[in-house]
Amino acid sequence: QLQLVESGGGLVQPGGSLRISCVASGSAAIGWFRQAPGKEREGVSCISRGGIITSYAEFVKGRFTISRDNAKNIVYLQMNSLKPEDTADYYCAARNVAFTLCTLRPSDMAYWGKGTLVTVSS
Repeated sequence: QLQLVESGGGLVQPGGSLRISCVASGSAAIGWFRQAPGKEREGVSCISRGGIITSYAEFVKGRFTISRDNAKNIVYLQMNSLKPEDTADYYCAARNVAFTLCTLRPSDMAYWGKGTLVTVSS
């Protein structure tokens, strides 16, 4: 059983930046997902177990950067040029440890954190 804990959410003005973190209890391919009120959960970015391969949803390309510290099992999501439509609960999730590559499909994830709220507003 892998445990995930997110942190770093908060209120930020449009155009601002925020970095959220996910601490995992073990090594796995990790993804960041988000869910806004009344909307389905969607994949934002993911990183392979080794940290070599990353993937981004089109709506965050060029603005968000995912990275990981394998020694500490922490995955970061650096979010720049934030927009009001980025407001959501952000969740990190892990694939079953048998998988090395990551995915942006929520249904592929085996373990979930409880989320951290990001609010982009003036």
